[in-house]
Amino acid sequence: MSGDAQADALLVERVKRGDQRAFEMLVVKYQRRVERLIGRMVRDVDLVADIAQETFIRAYRALPQFRGDSAFYTWLYRIAVNTAKKALVDLKRDPLVLESARAGDEGDETSRVENELSDGATPEGELASREIARAVNTAIEALSDDLRQAILLREIEGLSYEEIAEAMSCPIGTVRSRIFRAREAIAERLRPLLDTREGTRW
Repeated sequence: MSGDAQADALLVERVKRGDQRAFEMLVVKYQRRVERLIGRMVRDVDLVADIAQETFIRAYRALPQFRGDSAFYTWLYRIAVNTAKKALVDLKRDPLVLESARAGDEGDETSRVENELSDGATPEGELASREIARAVNTAIEALSDDLRQAILLREIEGLSYEEIAEAMSCPIGTVRSRIFRAREAIAERLRPLLDTREGTRW
């Protein structure tokens, strides 16, 4: 168990003993990541905070049954995914409908991709990097719900295949297939920009 996971486990045990402050520490630690994950699923900024709050309420209520078979954040992400899916069903909203573009809104993932791609050498290079970053994000948004969740949990959140399988309640083989298909779809979108050979994946 990693040091981070071990620290979470200690906080969980404190919560089970009635230490509400320990749960507040877990909320502070994971709120931004949970909101980012939910925001990528529902794409409605007005719903993200409410769904995140519901996620933490459900987690708090279910914590006595948490046995620690998986890392706390994997378990929490699973609750977040299920809570977001339920909200979408309840509201009869399509998870693939994009919210209207907000002026000046640069998502964390977009900025991250731009920063990693940009060499800062020339304005032309920076422009190309921004175009690639936009293409990556457009490709991610166009993926089906399951493919998008899998690739985000892997590439943005950094979860292992085993953790993603736990969070998405599916076999690890399914996770590998979804990530492979997501990368193929993204590569297809990027090919015109990068002039890559067919078969090369992002």
